[in-house]
Amino acid sequence: MIFAPKPLGNQKLDPGTLAQDKKSCRKIGPCGLGEKAMYLNSFYLDRRYYVLYGDVRRVYKRIAMSKGGYTGKGIFASMAYLVVEFSNGLEKQCNFKFEEQVDELLREIERKHPEIKTHSRKADEKLAAAKAAEQARYIKDLPVEAEETIRSLRHAREYLERKPQLSDALAGAARRKRAIDGRKTSIKAAAAFILAISIAALAFGIYKIASGERDTGLYAIMFATAFLFLLLASGVLPSRTNNRKAAQRDWDAILSKVSEYIGSDQNFPVPAQYAHPVVLDRMIRVIREGRAKTAQEALETVKNDLKSLNNTVKVSQQEYEEVVAVKPMFLVMDYR
Repeated sequence: MIFAPKPLGNQKLDPGTLAQDKKSCRKIGPCGLGEKAMYLNSFYLDRRYYVLYGDVRRVYKRIAMSKGGYTGKGIFASMAYLVVEFSNGLEKQCNFKFEEQVDELLREIERKHPEIKTHSRKADEKLAAAKAAEQARYIKDLPVEAEETIRSLRHAREYLERKPQLSDALAGAARRKRAIDGRKTSIKAAAAFILAISIAALAFGIYKIASGERDTGLYAIMFATAFLFLLLASGVLPSRTNNRKAAQRDWDAILSKVSEYIGSDQNFPVPAQYAHPVVLDRMIRVIREGRAKTAQEALETVKNDLKSLNNTVKVSQQEYEEVVAVKPMFLVMDYR
């Protein structure tokens, strides 16, 4: 390989094995999972580094939340990172454009390499404490109706997990639609202004080079190029696939697929727009806590719980991950 990935751990692969493993790796966002190693991105290049699984202690998600948080205002979005801790004590943080890709990569690691921890040390401690607190809230002797509803919800969850890509795509489409619909006019206007300035600077630079003022022209072109790349990376400017119509089209398409899939189960307990394992898990917990007996009551309780979460509410790691996964679906549908 001309640009062979660089090793980050203590172990290395010979060039032939490395080339084959990288070629056949499963690409997930800017990273990849091969049979022998994980492939990690640099800030600019995808799969620029590699680390053998034996050199990996833990892999987990780190997020930076936008100011919109859990409110119904602003952009419901976050910046996601994949953090890889090595056996030599170092760590590598990889930036991802889409958080669902980080989740997909972590699920694949859990499936193929259960020996690798997929939460930070602090998150493991908090998850254990949260689980104990959750168990303490459960009612020991539930009514028969509630027990039957739980069995129905578990059956529905198993049914969804036969095609996890549908639920993942539904949640991803909701997040993208929510982010695009939430863009303020002022932000789009500022982006358009920067684009106009960049194009003008690019034209000015070309003119200066043609006029013999090479240095001035090159500086203007560099300035214009930097701002154009910044705009493209931000995803603020509308494009063929990055606009409200495209987001609505993608949402409608996946919603149709999910409706078709769950339609074969006549007793599916939630509508297609909320057909996600996390929603069903939260409904089961609501029933086990004695706050509902039927699926409809449980779903309404879940809606009220999600509505009550805003940027002033402190939640656990598990709660955060669940809310990020499913609240955009409820916001897109206005909780209908």
